[in-house]
Amino acid sequence: MRKTLLSLGVATLAFATAVSQAQQAPIDLPDLGNPADLAISPRQEEEISRQVAAELYYFNYVLEDVEVGEYLNTLGWRLAAFGTEKPPEFRFFMIADPRINAFALPGGYVGMNAGLILAASNESEVAGVMAHEQAHVTQRHAARGQDQGEVETIATWLAVLAAIIAGSANPNVVIGALSLGQGINYNRQVSYTRANEYEADRVGIRTLAAAGFDPNGMASFFAKLEQQTRLYGNRLPEILLTHPVNTTRIAEASARAAQYQKREVKNSVDFELMRARVRVLMSESPSEVGSYFRGEIEGGKATPENQYGLAMALAAQSLYEEAEQAIEPLVKQNIKSASVPILQARILIGRDRTGDGLALLKKTLDGLPRFPPVILAYAEALINAGEPAEARRVLLSHEQALGTRIETYRLLSAAAKAQGNIAEAQYQQGVYHYARGDVRSALQQLNAGLRVAGISPSDRARLSAKRQEILEQIPKDELRRLQRE
Repeated sequence: MRKTLLSLGVATLAFATAVSQAQQAPIDLPDLGNPADLAISPRQEEEISRQVAAELYYFNYVLEDVEVGEYLNTLGWRLAAFGTEKPPEFRFFMIADPRINAFALPGGYVGMNAGLILAASNESEVAGVMAHEQAHVTQRHAARGQDQGEVETIATWLAVLAAIIAGSANPNVVIGALSLGQGINYNRQVSYTRANEYEADRVGIRTLAAAGFDPNGMASFFAKLEQQTRLYGNRLPEILLTHPVNTTRIAEASARAAQYQKREVKNSVDFELMRARVRVLMSESPSEVGSYFRGEIEGGKATPENQYGLAMALAAQSLYEEAEQAIEPLVKQNIKSASVPILQARILIGRDRTGDGLALLKKTLDGLPRFPPVILAYAEALINAGEPAEARRVLLSHEQALGTRIETYRLLSAAAKAQGNIAEAQYQQGVYHYARGDVRSALQQLNAGLRVAGISPSDRARLSAKRQEILEQIPKDELRRLQRE
């Protein structure tokens, strides 16, 4: 079971309770992603975001699924293309947390909780939240705060952020990190101003309309959650804690959306399939989530979302014959999504029809040669089928995966290991860890590769060069710490 992520929010981070229990004195922590008391450059913003993202990966808070990740990338960049003339280098990822929340780190890293996509009624609502988060980044709200003090170094800020994330189950870890940040005034809670939130609403709604979504998506999602809380007295959803709303703000957002042309926007099939995929991936019991989808279908909702979810849940239980029957309606409907043949191929392979499964993946790849999920699915299937050389060829000949999808390097490592090239396997595993921000594991893998008996001169040179490249990018203080460890 994945660890539950401590509530991450750009607007606020409620962690004072845990610290209070440990210190017997309340401390208001700076808000994650919104160091408004710092005058920081875009480069420093990027460094903060990169290191925080590395912590998220290291503690398995990121839902690392190629297909879900590709959907977020597609949605995010569709919005970014209309959000500003020169968008930053956004990075989108899904957080493995069932709570409803989203956040943006100042360097352009945008996270969406799994719970958010499950709670949304339609794709425009998800797009509305993402457009709002992107606006916080493009408007540089993190760096535009009023003068509220100084933090001595970026390293201190990073230490605090890292400990807040990693120490969610151990308040003592957080307290230790807080002792480093003597330049931070902890008695001042930093959060986005009301003006920041309204500006993010305005820019986000404009982006929604320009990108072809329902411009009311953002307001309708927040209004639905706010109404649900008032009617049923439920604990306030995290997204309303991190993005406070009231009836006035919702009304203003609705009025602003009404200025744009009203349009009926259908959900994309990929949105529906990925919502089902997230539901299965987040479930602790494939059997229970399978029963959920079966109940929906038997209740008259035989939608692609429910049919795909049922087939995926059955495959997760190795019930491949039933899974093949469940996915058959989608195949007959010729659903325009690569996720259908990818799942169908995995089911065929599970039924010991490996040749048919590989043929289907190759056919799909021939039709979508630039689509990373198909590239990676085919390569992984080839490795499992005992064809690592062909898998390596596929990975290296499709630049849409190489260098842009972290999973590529893990598969290249697996292919090399299957071929008996241990030095190459260690090299690719090192690159994989480094791409995730885990410098320590990256160096361990590269060092292990250099110790391989009978390593060739070319492999030694390659491993040494990558090791040196990483070492040169590590700050001196961090490097000394790694050397001690």
